[in-house]
Amino acid sequence: MFLSLPTLTVLIPLISLAGLFYSASVEENFPQGCTSTTSLCFYSLLLPITIPVYVFFHLWTWMGIKLFRHN
Repeated sequence: MFLSLPTLTVLIPLISLAGLFYSASVEENFPQGCTSTTSLCFYSLLLPITIPVYVFFHLWTWMGIKLFRHN
């Protein structure tokens, strides 16, 4: 099953926000615990940042290929 881009655009931030709220309510050292890679909070903060960065560099690479071909 493949989800469409608008669905993923809404679903990924909601899932990461739910993970952030969960870790804020469950973990006793919430702000300091976000630096540990075993914490859910770390990944709920990392996920929304990773996707735009991936899209940016993917488009940057595509643009470089297009410019290289036309020169």
